[in-house]
Amino acid sequence: MTVDELLTIPELEPLSDNSWQYTQAVITKDWAQGRTAFGGISAGMLYASIRQHVSKERVLRSFTTNFVGPLALDTPFTIRVTRLREGRNVSQYTAEAIQNDNVCVVCQACFGIARTSGIAVDNNEQHQMQAPKKGNFIPQIPKVTPKFLRHFDLALDSGGLPFTRKKTSHYHGFMRFKKPPAEITDAHIITMIDAWPPTLLQMMKLPAPASTVSWNLEFIHPHKPVAADDWFAYQAHTRQAGDGYGHTEATIWDKDNEIIAISRQTVAIFD
Repeated sequence: MTVDELLTIPELEPLSDNSWQYTQAVITKDWAQGRTAFGGISAGMLYASIRQHVSKERVLRSFTTNFVGPLALDTPFTIRVTRLREGRNVSQYTAEAIQNDNVCVVCQACFGIARTSGIAVDNNEQHQMQAPKKGNFIPQIPKVTPKFLRHFDLALDSGGLPFTRKKTSHYHGFMRFKKPPAEITDAHIITMIDAWPPTLLQMMKLPAPASTVSWNLEFIHPHKPVAADDWFAYQAHTRQAGDGYGHTEATIWDKDNEIIAISRQTVAIFD
């Protein structure tokens, strides 16, 4: 299935004044990440479900995802959305992916209207990378490369490939969808940002499991209009790692070298 097919969520059925659900969501095997669905697409689907119930003038400010357990491929699951609070300026929602009575993914989204303010601090951080002409990351190797990567172009500028025992623990590069979607929405950006592997995998000598435990995205608005085939720059650094867990921070820029999002992850590694 294409990313647009998965992110086009049918209208959810109301359960109460503050909750809704969709009971036949499915993610196909071409979006596999080991034994579970690729986290970016599950988070993107939950966000797209939440977005149905939020007014357009309220834009996404932060989006937090906890990957609780495996989400099986080609198996129906329920998406349940709950409105926690609709304030005058800020709205708070949660969404859950529930499969076989188990909660597999939980997201919380915060939306806020733009307000007049005398406080302004610009983030003018820029990268110095040159945009690539094509991707150069991991080729599709059966039983080695995660299947979901076939949907993305990743161009590595600095850092090492997974399981090559590098001493580096960062990734600098560019990303985009291999098959451009109809348009780039926040749901697409959420999905795309998670395409990069954890920074710590390059330090391992042999393939070993690793999984994101929690993931927080903070969006900087307003976004400029972007084309569906635009490259987005990505730089992720490991802030600390130990005891089988790593903590990373990443910055994402649009084609004009303007920051659109900041990403933070806690990753569990099993080396």
